[in-house]
Amino acid sequence: MTSQQTAKMELVAYKDSYEHLADELRRLDVLIQLRVMMFRRKLQEAQEEALSHQTYISHGEVDWILSQEEAFVPDSPEIQKIRKQLEVMQKHIRAKVSRALEQGVFLALPQLAHMFGLSPFEIQAVIVCLAPELRRKYDKLYAYLQDDITRKKPSVDLVLDLLCETEADKWNGRTVFSGHASLMRTGILQTVDDPTSPSGSSGLAQFLRLDPRIFGFLLGRNYFEGRLIDLARLYRPSSAGEDLFVDPAITTQLLQLTRNHFADQANEKKKLVVYLYGPYGAGKQELVRTVCGQLGCTMLSVDMELLLARGHEVETLLKLALREGVLMQAALYFHHVDALLREDNKAILKIFAQTVAQYGWLVFLAGDKSWAPKRLFEHIEFHAVELPLPDVLLRQAAWEKDLQDHMPEASSWAAQLASQFRLTPGQIRDALELAANECSRGGRKEVVLADLHRACRHQSNQKLGELAVKIEPRYSWDDLVLPDDKVAHLKEIGNQVRHRYRVFGEWGFGNKLSHGKGLSMLFSGPPGTGKTMAAQVIAGELHLDLYKIDLSGVVSKYIGETEKNLAKIFQEAETSNAILFFDEADALFGKRTQVSDAHDRYANIETSYLLQKMDEYEGVVILATNLRENIDDAFTRRLRFIVEFPFPDEASRLKIWQTHFPKEAPVSGKIDYEYLSRELKIAGGNIKNIVLNAAFLAAANGGVIDMEHIVRGAKREFEKIGKLWSEKDVHQPQRVRG
Repeated sequence: MTSQQTAKMELVAYKDSYEHLADELRRLDVLIQLRVMMFRRKLQEAQEEALSHQTYISHGEVDWILSQEEAFVPDSPEIQKIRKQLEVMQKHIRAKVSRALEQGVFLALPQLAHMFGLSPFEIQAVIVCLAPELRRKYDKLYAYLQDDITRKKPSVDLVLDLLCETEADKWNGRTVFSGHASLMRTGILQTVDDPTSPSGSSGLAQFLRLDPRIFGFLLGRNYFEGRLIDLARLYRPSSAGEDLFVDPAITTQLLQLTRNHFADQANEKKKLVVYLYGPYGAGKQELVRTVCGQLGCTMLSVDMELLLARGHEVETLLKLALREGVLMQAALYFHHVDALLREDNKAILKIFAQTVAQYGWLVFLAGDKSWAPKRLFEHIEFHAVELPLPDVLLRQAAWEKDLQDHMPEASSWAAQLASQFRLTPGQIRDALELAANECSRGGRKEVVLADLHRACRHQSNQKLGELAVKIEPRYSWDDLVLPDDKVAHLKEIGNQVRHRYRVFGEWGFGNKLSHGKGLSMLFSGPPGTGKTMAAQVIAGELHLDLYKIDLSGVVSKYIGETEKNLAKIFQEAETSNAILFFDEADALFGKRTQVSDAHDRYANIETSYLLQKMDEYEGVVILATNLRENIDDAFTRRLRFIVEFPFPDEASRLKIWQTHFPKEAPVSGKIDYEYLSRELKIAGGNIKNIVLNAAFLAAANGGVIDMEHIVRGAKREFEKIGKLWSEKDVHQPQRVRG
């Protein structure tokens, strides 16, 4: 093609990348033609000598190399003609590219240059490496230019020879192939050692390889990077908002933040990093998908835990993920970022921050805990946004949506479950799935409310079990023997838990209280009067877990340790949906003393700290004590309820005796319960122990529980509690009660 023919070509916009690449290859052919002509003039006789000795460097070739004083010879008329043709072709290509871009036509090569800030020289280097992937003729041409039939791949030296006019240009051009330059840093081009060259050979001899992912991009096959296939997932723009159960104010804040950030930019894209933190299932990913949908961009979600598990590949995979975000024009969403923030990943975190600074145009990070990166993201706009546990209305909406999708007949339970369990939308989905699976395994078709209660408790934070003892509620209201007014009082307490949202939320009382929204109560009374049983009854009635705090693991002789232990308990309890039960609470909540030494001062600090945590905690706390007078007055002022458990009178003891024998137990009809309740003035806890002792005595010698076994069991119980036992206390009654 002559220069005149090239000049006459109609300058219309490229239709697509294929037309553009075809012109670029035609220009490359002319460039190769130019270099071939120069190559032939330079080689002269030495070329023939070199070609006849493929496996070694000949004497003639060495003499020719040493005789060269100039790297390039003067142009001949033919060479000048080709140079002119190249200049015209370059102008023609640029004009057609410009018109295509003005018309909104996507051209992969200019887009690649724009996204990664590549210079025209770097783009030409990409074309040289792309050519052999498209047409096999370049294998022979490159081998010819490199004077070696085995060197069919483009080398650093070949690219420089093709694109540089002078020796100085070649020396400057080598920086393009250094590790810190764009082409190599992003992996667009990769160096490959020549296996036939010695290990210490010049870097000029290294072959260059176009990355397969970039090759696909240039051909319009913008497929997902295969090396990330098990670590990441791509989400196309969509209206994911229908599954979003996040405070609308937070959604608006994030949308405004991202829109303002990009609206303020001129031609250069600034970097924005947003760290979202909150409990599991709070809706972080759904929120980012909604924002991306509004921005009209895809979202690339990357699991940081899985990525970090790849060992020595981590740095490469991190860079690939960020590069993929640029190629897909996708916002990056890295979840499980807490794994990256561990102390042992400090070096990787720095590499991550550097890579984000280079290519992370919009990056979202998601973790559980708050985090301040300090100076890690200098020159990058960084924002931290908390996603707290959703309020009752949002939880109810999540329940309604998921119940309607999976079991429409159960949608009426949404309000009750939302008020009862403080779960995230993700935990709600998991609870429904667990309930359905458990029901299926049990051979039942329909999920009942009790199934959902169990599933909700399972979704609650189970870490509290490491700090306290979980108690399985075994008792009901029928088992609890107390005066009617005390039972009514306990039922009122349960109703306060059930209806807390209506009072605090719908009726606005929550806006009047900055703290003290939790429900705290004190059960006081002699041992064995039913305090622990009442705690179990309330937990069972409310379908909540009950955790008894082990004081031996909380109270420490070391200064500050008790506070740390308590802080852990209350922190884990926030997401446990459990009732905290402090038995023998006076050991922790005792009266503050007059300060006489350092020990007294720190003991008072512990008490004050407990007061603070009690005020902040919004869950249910039950304190039990045998000695109410030992409880600090500041605690009693802050308690919502105080329930006195009286020592049982004769009528109460009668009911306790009658209810402590299971229906399945072989009980003699000759037991006189009235007689036992009148003669044995003991609490319900002691009666329970006596009944259990009598059962084992009967199992050992008779198989039927009768008065003799009860009398012997009572004697052992009296001895245990240090109460004087006299044979006249209990005799076999003359009158037998059937």
